[in-house]
Amino acid sequence: MSNIMRQKMANSIRFLAADMVQKANSGHPGAPMGLADIAVVLSEHLKHNPKNPSWLNRDRLVFSGGHATGLIYSLYYLWGYGLEIEDLKNFRQLDSLTPGHPEFGHTAGVEITTGPLGQGVANAVGFSMASKFMGRQVNSEMAKLIDHHVYCLCGDGDLEEGISYEACSIAGHNKLDNLILIYDSNRITIEGDINLSISEDIRGRFQSQGWEVLECNGHDYDEIDATITQAKKANRPVIIIANTIIAKGAGSLEGSHHSHGAPLGEDVIADAKRRAGFDPEKKFFVPEDVMVRFRCATEMGDLAEREWIHSLKTAPLIEQNRALEALLNHDFSRIQWPKFDKADATRNTNGKILNAIAKAIPAFIGGSADLSPSNKTFLNDMGVFPKGKNIYFGIREHAMASIANAIALYGSLMPFTSTFFVFSDYLKPAARIAALTGIQQFFIWTHDSIGVGEDGPTHQPIEHLSQFRALPNFYLWRPADGYENVEAWKKALTMKKSPSAFVCSRQSLAVLPDAVTGEVSRGGYLLSADHNAEITLMASGSEVELALKTKEVLNAKGKRVNVVSVPCYDLFIEQERAYIDSIIKAETKKVAIEAARGLEWYRFADEVIAIDRFGASAPAAQLFEKFGFTAEKIAQKV
Repeated sequence: MSNIMRQKMANSIRFLAADMVQKANSGHPGAPMGLADIAVVLSEHLKHNPKNPSWLNRDRLVFSGGHATGLIYSLYYLWGYGLEIEDLKNFRQLDSLTPGHPEFGHTAGVEITTGPLGQGVANAVGFSMASKFMGRQVNSEMAKLIDHHVYCLCGDGDLEEGISYEACSIAGHNKLDNLILIYDSNRITIEGDINLSISEDIRGRFQSQGWEVLECNGHDYDEIDATITQAKKANRPVIIIANTIIAKGAGSLEGSHHSHGAPLGEDVIADAKRRAGFDPEKKFFVPEDVMVRFRCATEMGDLAEREWIHSLKTAPLIEQNRALEALLNHDFSRIQWPKFDKADATRNTNGKILNAIAKAIPAFIGGSADLSPSNKTFLNDMGVFPKGKNIYFGIREHAMASIANAIALYGSLMPFTSTFFVFSDYLKPAARIAALTGIQQFFIWTHDSIGVGEDGPTHQPIEHLSQFRALPNFYLWRPADGYENVEAWKKALTMKKSPSAFVCSRQSLAVLPDAVTGEVSRGGYLLSADHNAEITLMASGSEVELALKTKEVLNAKGKRVNVVSVPCYDLFIEQERAYIDSIIKAETKKVAIEAARGLEWYRFADEVIAIDRFGASAPAAQLFEKFGFTAEKIAQKV
């Protein structure tokens, strides 16, 4: 393609983005205009099918700088993903297909929700890792069913975020040779030139992490093309440092930080169009020859997918196809659920459950942030990534969770991640995106309370249960024993549009008396009941055993008591009022027991016996005594 034509295509992107932001009176014109030249050349390399955005072997394109939606939506419109000019005109408006930041499942073509800077870099690493795992299961020397690339567009802000360091370290360590990070190095952030806040050697940083580093003029089409071509041949991840000018073509605002997050103004846009040979009176205009060239992506992508599907039908690939089918289809009936008949820590029962699931479901993979011996998350005899199912994430909680978000959206893979519950703070932004997006990631968080013991208050989660119960579309399970743990997993596996977290104990918990099978799936159930009860005790996890012991003490004093176990508060509050009322009797004195902050229990309880301070360093039994979590002390309070 001639560079004259490329320039016309790039200017079409620039002016679409500028018009979108101007009409909305909100948005970020600078990055789309600066990246337009790269986007045009990348379009020539990208393998994708606008007719089928979920084609498994497509290249993945992640926009880590999610604020550059003027570029994103312009491309999806031009490529033919279903957006129309009216959608671009409704940019950032209520109920439009073009929200302020890209949202997976909302706009066709968007691979993952981005916006919080840096997470997209980790997401791209996750897509690459997913492809490597899938490829090791289904590829052979005869044919590679999975052989695509993962591209990620990022900016200065993305690389300043700590998560990018974590994720890129993992990528380099694992030699992810299909990952190409295109760094929009315009040296501008909201506050001004990046020299205000950063002066590190980006080239040296990535070289030290095992990446190949290439560099190009981000406005020279031939140079961009040659650099991407070279990057695709690398035997390790590649970062392309693309030196660009923010708001390229915007006249007086070209190169200015004032173009980052505000409309350019009608006069500036009109002048820019005039100088580029476009009619300044025409808004949201795309020349016909430009549209024809961009829309070639639709036919070329459809042909590429048809050829891929045809290759699957060839006789020599029978075994590869069987492996692919096993990864794509999950038969949960094959899981041999373990049974538990003695006291044990729920981290232990959970570990046995993980292994049972992984043996039955080829797509079930995961790992821990360097804590698998403590989290009990190692999958026995199942190998190490990329050939096997155990991923060594290292002590990189934030990147771990964001990587797993992308693995979950790659196409049928079911990832879990793990750390101590208190360290869920490090990955909260990724957990929030999982909930917002509806990603089925499984979080395993152990050492769930002051029961951690001697490690002291830095390792004892106090506010964390309340924090995650407050997160919409996020289901936190705190099982009281192995039975509840199994039932929780059975339910969580069916919740395809929500993340689930399993908060497990370090200390042993007693086996509960026979519960009502299936009621765990409603989030809460009546575990033990007295006729004409006067008191209802509510609890989750380790405090359920304590509630049962408290009931014995109160029964001995002539009090009639019901005990309600609530392994999933989030699911319980979604039940119909009649069910909740049948469990928590209105005429009883209602008391919740939780060795944590417990503020949310006031929705049901008259009184909450909880912790309103940080923990301490001592053996667990002494801590429960100190903080009043014994049957005798709770009975006295009741």
